[in-house]
Amino acid sequence: MAVVDLTAFALVRHIPLEAGPTAISADPVRKTVHVLTPDNGTVHEIDPVQLAVRRKLRVAQRAVSMRTVPDGGAIWILCLEPRQLVKIRLDSFQVQMRVALPADPVDFDLSPDGRSGAVSHGAQGSVTFLDLQAGKVRQRAQAGEDTGALRFRFDGAELLVADRGRRVVATLEAATGKAIADLPVAVKPENFCFKSDGGEMFVTGEGLDAVVIVNPYYNEVAETLLAGRGPGAMAVSSSPEYLFVANPPSGNVTLFNIDTRRAIAVVAVGQEPGFITFTPDGQYALILNRRSGNLAVIRMAAIVPSRNRFAPLFTVVPVGSQPVCAAVLAV
Repeated sequence: MAVVDLTAFALVRHIPLEAGPTAISADPVRKTVHVLTPDNGTVHEIDPVQLAVRRKLRVAQRAVSMRTVPDGGAIWILCLEPRQLVKIRLDSFQVQMRVALPADPVDFDLSPDGRSGAVSHGAQGSVTFLDLQAGKVRQRAQAGEDTGALRFRFDGAELLVADRGRRVVATLEAATGKAIADLPVAVKPENFCFKSDGGEMFVTGEGLDAVVIVNPYYNEVAETLLAGRGPGAMAVSSSPEYLFVANPPSGNVTLFNIDTRRAIAVVAVGQEPGFITFTPDGQYALILNRRSGNLAVIRMAAIVPSRNRFAPLFTVVPVGSQPVCAAVLAV
């Protein structure tokens, strides 16, 4: 795990872990960082002052992903061996709950109130809804042929599910699992990203070099926009509200003004950009380049829409081989 000082834009240290980390979350209340190493099913708590592992807990033989609960008091780990969703309390750093799953998991999400969860099961084509207060499966629903990414709508009333087999975004009623609509999209849906108010969801994936805009409250595809070569990971800045889209084949990031639906800039960032986030003050966009092993930094104030549609790169920080995820913590 690489630690970068964002005041100096310099690599500070590498923290050794027993396996490759793929997910990182920052806890601004407790001033800690949590890192998941899926291959050994272990969660590590990092001390941001000492820059060392403070505590670690193995919860499974193999894990998939990790999410923090809305109030920040716990994290949930999606596990493959055994097939479980595991809750860890952050104060004690102990397992609080284990929920058995009926099939191999692919992705999961938590409802906005943290009381419910949903897990997709890939080629099973199904989704499992969970009661996270009681710690049990509530129901299982068929959502298509190959379910992948899934996200609750911001009001928690519906669940949006990527069906990669049929190339649709399926919407299910969260309370009952009942199918509401299938929204055909021009790509094999792999990546979901919401606008800050939840009013629009952006979708990318294999197929057309485009971003599909879904209106989750009207269950309709609003628009499909060309977005550079092989659009992948996405993120939305807060102010101004721009959609950043990574283009791994060309080493670029394409920026859209969400209100006007127009591409306003293209920034060359490095080889195979695959993760985008922002500093808490909104001054910088941070892009991890997997193949070139560095962190590219874009200064938001330098993005000025122009006819040539190019924006400058502020700096690049080497971080190590194949970076995949990042989190920012003010210390």
